Amino acid sequence: MIPHRTPAFLPWLYPSLTWRVQTNEPVLFLTFDDGPFPGPTDFVLEELNKARAHATFFCIGDNVRKYPSVFKKVNSYGHAVGNHTFNHVNGWKTPVQDYVNSIRQCDAQIKVSNPQYETRLFRPPYGRITRKQITALRDFKIIMWDVLSVDYNKNLPAEKCLRNTIAATRSGSIIVFHDSLKAEQNLMFALPRFLEHFSSKGYTFRSL
Repeated sequence: MIPHRTPAFLPWLYPSLTWRVQTNEPVLFLTFDDGPFPGPTDFVLEELNKARAHATFFCIGDNVRKYPSVFKKVNSYGHAVGNHTFNHVNGWKTPVQDYVNSIRQCDAQIKVSNPQYETRLFRPPYGRITRKQITALRDFKIIMWDVLSVDYNKNLPAEKCLRNTIAATRSGSIIVFHDSLKAEQNLMFALPRFLEHFSSKGYTFRSL
């Protein structure tokens, strides 16, 4: 079973990647992968707005191409945007140059959809990236995570998704949800309650 909290040995093995923000403040960093997508992304934006929360959206370039108005809405709400490759490429199965090309293609699509926006944030799909790919992406800040909601698992009850995500979260955590159809059911249950739980404890939510 995939753990909700990232095992401690991974940040030790890959210290150049960002897994968590070191802070003593009650602050959390919500991130959303695989959008933009009509419906789930709109829902996320409204829930974040209600909670006065900011987040970071790691966007698939082809979804930016297909849904430019949803992507622009992410920007207009004041959230940060990161690169998630053009078509959700698995780094373990992809040659370095092909991997880099997919990232560059995503970057170009983001600039087509919003010429004023430039991002240096990158998250590898599935969290799978090789050391050679890391070296080739020196000009990007590679963002991993401290907490994985596993919201995309349709066999995971929504209540358990929420409970496990809350239990794994601590100050400075980078938390992953997904603004996708696959995750929509768990996302719609867990996200508002997650925001409410930590807001009531005095936490704020910031973009990376």
